[in-house]
Amino acid sequence: MSEPTLTAGGSQPGQRESASPMTRGDGSARKTQHRRALMVLIISQLLAGVGVASGFAVGGLLAEKIAGTVTMAGFGQTASLLGAGIVAIPLARLAARRGRRWALTTGYVLAVVGAVLILLAAMTNIFPILLVGLGAFGAAQASGLQSRFAATEVVKPAFQATAMSIVLWSTTIGSVAGPNLSQLGADLGAGLGLEPLAGPYVFSLVSFALAALLIGLFLRTPAPGHLEDDAVQKPKSVGLIVALKSARRHPPTLFALMAITGSHMIMVGVMVMTPVHMAHQGLSLDMVGIVISVHILGMYAASPVMGWLTDKIGAGRVIAMGMGIFMVSMVLGATAGPDDTLMLGAALGVLGLGWSAGLIGGSALLTRSASPETRVPLQGASDAIMNIAAAVSAAVSGVVLAWGGYLALNSLAALVLVPMFILGLAALRSRRASVDRSAAPKS
Repeated sequence: MSEPTLTAGGSQPGQRESASPMTRGDGSARKTQHRRALMVLIISQLLAGVGVASGFAVGGLLAEKIAGTVTMAGFGQTASLLGAGIVAIPLARLAARRGRRWALTTGYVLAVVGAVLILLAAMTNIFPILLVGLGAFGAAQASGLQSRFAATEVVKPAFQATAMSIVLWSTTIGSVAGPNLSQLGADLGAGLGLEPLAGPYVFSLVSFALAALLIGLFLRTPAPGHLEDDAVQKPKSVGLIVALKSARRHPPTLFALMAITGSHMIMVGVMVMTPVHMAHQGLSLDMVGIVISVHILGMYAASPVMGWLTDKIGAGRVIAMGMGIFMVSMVLGATAGPDDTLMLGAALGVLGLGWSAGLIGGSALLTRSASPETRVPLQGASDAIMNIAAAVSAAVSGVVLAWGGYLALNSLAALVLVPMFILGLAALRSRRASVDRSAAPKS
């Protein structure tokens, strides 16, 4: 499942390739600016990783505590994913018009507001306030995901996947530390007179505020579509509907969207209900934190390897590898005993590794296969679709866990691989047809 043959800059054959941002004008000054931009993105991702992971580790448990039912645990996490999906497209539009700095800062400020509302919901025990807060909390995830596309805009096309993966990798430290703050956060919450499960959101609030300040004060990178020299004609972004229609007619781009969406659906559907499953087995918050940390380590620690492989062997092959990894994870999860922490940790770690391959491979294929005028709209659409689809997955996962347990949850997640496989075959056939046309003798 390799991506279509591309021109040197990563665009489709016949499209005009704009000059690389690291080879124009004052090359040394631009390189320095872009290195600084990458460093700011890396540090902000580390901070945001602490905030997102701290909340996600206990979000389902807090929703179950306030609502009083396990089914609502899934809907609580759904609110965060819906929030991320809803703001993804407006943030992409803001990035195109004003630059990534404005878009990313706005996302993290919204997440700060969300954390405040979550703490208020914990104090008042009002579930609707919790849902609104979790929705705004999801804006941090939208900003974090958009950061990977920001990284591709300040490097040469041949290194886009690598740059993307490095920014994602920087989330590792914060994301692994976040869940392990669960017990400390619970103690802090109790000390502040809050519901203990709300305590980790104090860490989230501080982390998002610091990320917003860092991006707002120090990120300096041109807006997408404005990186070219003035002498180079800038492609004008088309509307979202036009971009999606274009993607529907181009199998590699459609496969990229499905790879991103399917990988996120599988990961979220299993991950958000694992803490609830473990809690029902009587396992402690410390054990929950360890398992989620292993999962997040799988998501991010190997991302530079996935980025390097994508640049070397192609995005399609990395996506196919991710699908195989997902199958291994689901077998491990489905066969794990009810209190087998070691097996659950292994299953969640492998699950994160599959997500890394699918997200990086899919994002690189989307960036390289989409035309210049549809690229930014489709990037925003991909983040919106993946989060909204994952929100549905999270909502369904709570019902499935209550109905059929952890085995049923993993079995349902495996079904998402079917459309990914079908669209992958279509993309492969499209690539082969394109190669055959190129090799055909001209009359």
